[in-house]
Order: sequence, then C-alpha cells, then structure tokens
Amino acid sequence: MSSPEFASRAATRDADRLAAALAASAPTVETLPVRADLAALFPWGGLRRGGTVVVHRSTALLLALLAEATGAGSWGAVVGLPRLGVVAAAELGVRVERLALVPAPGAELGAVVAALLDGFDVVAVAAPRVADAVARRLSARARGRRAVLLSLGAWPGAEVELRSEGDRWWGLGLGHGHLRGRTALVRARGRGAATRPVQRFVTLQGESIPPPLTHSIIEHMFETSTTAEPGGDR
Repeated sequence: MSSPEFASRAATRDADRLAAALAASAPTVETLPVRADLAALFPWGGLRRGGTVVVHRSTALLLALLAEATGAGSWGAVVGLPRLGVVAAAELGVRVERLALVPAPGAELGAVVAALLDGFDVVAVAAPRVADAVARRLSARARGRRAVLLSLGAWPGAEVELRSEGDRWWGLGLGHGHLRGRTALVRARGRGAATRPVQRFVTLQGESIPPPLTHSIIEHMFETSTTAEPGGDR
C-alpha cells in the first residue's frame, strides 16, 4: 500500500472516530412521544422528561398529550379531576389500562403527586391553587425522577405553557354531513428553548382536516384569518 493511500485511510478512520466521539458527547433530550401535530408545539418534539408543562383551559388538550405516551407503553396518572371518566379519556386516545385516576387527593395533594412522580412517567395535576414552594418542589421531583409533570392551570417555573383558544367540531355542511373531527387552536410559549411563541391547529379527536380544505374550514370555524399552521399528519 502506498504511503498516500495509507495516510488517506488513517485520516478517514480518525475522522470517523472524531465523529463518533462528538455524537456520543452531544447533549441528548429524552422525551415522551406526542402526536405529530402536538410535537410541533415543543422545541424537543415531545414531552421532555424532567420537564413541567402547563395546559390552560382544556382538559381535552391535557388528555391528548397523554395519548401517545400511554400508547407507547408509558404509565400516566391524573390527579384532581373528579368528573373525568375512563370513557372520556379513551375517546381522546389515552390507553386507559395504563392510566391511574386520583379524583380527590384532598389536603395531601403534594404528597400524592410526589409519590406518583416516583413511579409514573407522566403525572397530570388539576388544582385550583398550589403554593409556589410546593409547586417548585414537585417540579424538582419530576426532574430528579425523569418524569413529566403536566398542570391544568398556572404552575410557577413551567418550561412550556399551552393555551387553547377554543376548539370546534367540523364535518357538517349546510344541513348535511356528519361530525368528523375536533380541532383546536393552541398557542405555546415558555422559557429557554421554548421562548419563541408557536401556534398550531391540532386535532383533538377524530380525523384531521384534509389539507385542501384546511384554511377555509378553519377560518370559517374560528371566524378569523390566522397565521397558525395546521396540524395533523403531513
């Protein structure tokens, strides 16, 4: 083998080793999966393990975030929603056999949520008011356990906040047709990597709006022209 050829192969091996070392040392973000239309709301493309996410106004959106994760084998829990039933959760795509419901945690909300974070991948909390110290302690618990904490309502220090601007069923024409899907306009903003505001139309139930009809149907439903991008499989 000639010296130039030997040197070339050696350089290639060195480059491959360097690339492998850089890939191994690059920071990775572990996430729980969400549907493609919801993934666009997060800079990491899913629910970041150890993170805290706030959902405003929409139990349906909260459950939609649980759907893909439970479908992929993760365990979820919902605390403080006494009127939530397994049928409603299943209709939104949640694998209810992998979901625990704690409808009334009482005065021990913090202790209940902390215990759930020790054993569940994602824990959703609905409480009218959580003291800042308790909220921060639970977020720290989620970080330490690599769990995801979802809050239906304000939560200090959350990485991402999702706000539903209303949802609509679509599919009915002028006196004909049938309901085919439920769509919501969702706005996201947060801290760090999630600082840049994002808004998307996402499908909560049923079919996604067909691309050729997307803008006309959405503008009619919400009676507004918006720059939000449609969700759904693309």
